[in-house]
Amino acid sequence: MKTVLLSLALAATCVAAQKPAQASIADVKWLAGAWTSDAKPVLFEERWTPPAGGAMLATARTVKGDRMVAFEFLRIVERDGGLVYIAQPGGRPPTDFVMTALTAQSVTFENPAHDFPKMIRYTLGPDGVLVATVSDGGTRAQTFRFTRSAQP
Repeated sequence: MKTVLLSLALAATCVAAQKPAQASIADVKWLAGAWTSDAKPVLFEERWTPPAGGAMLATARTVKGDRMVAFEFLRIVERDGGLVYIAQPGGRPPTDFVMTALTAQSVTFENPAHDFPKMIRYTLGPDGVLVATVSDGGTRAQTFRFTRSAQP
């Protein structure tokens, strides 16, 4: 019985942590564009399309030296009155992260059931720098600082 109660408590905590926030794709239009994080010797890039048709699409790649070492397909889509971030690193099957928080310059997506990351947050600073943070929602995190780059 204690195991059942503990399982129910954990499930309720996961659902509460992933409470969807209401928004439309236009609320994250500030994410559109080409972004580069040149953390020598590694180059990180994300290229986001403008919002259209209830979605934004992106490609991301990581380049070390003269070799691409990783890539990812990304989407933000409108779903059930909110937004969902869909990641496909290396072209693998998609993983959904539900938007849980939104401000004029920040958006947070969460999937507490995922191994890592559990949380993805983008914040646009007043200096125009885009900070992307992927984390476990606690102590383990990776932060990427992007600047807007010219479209090729």
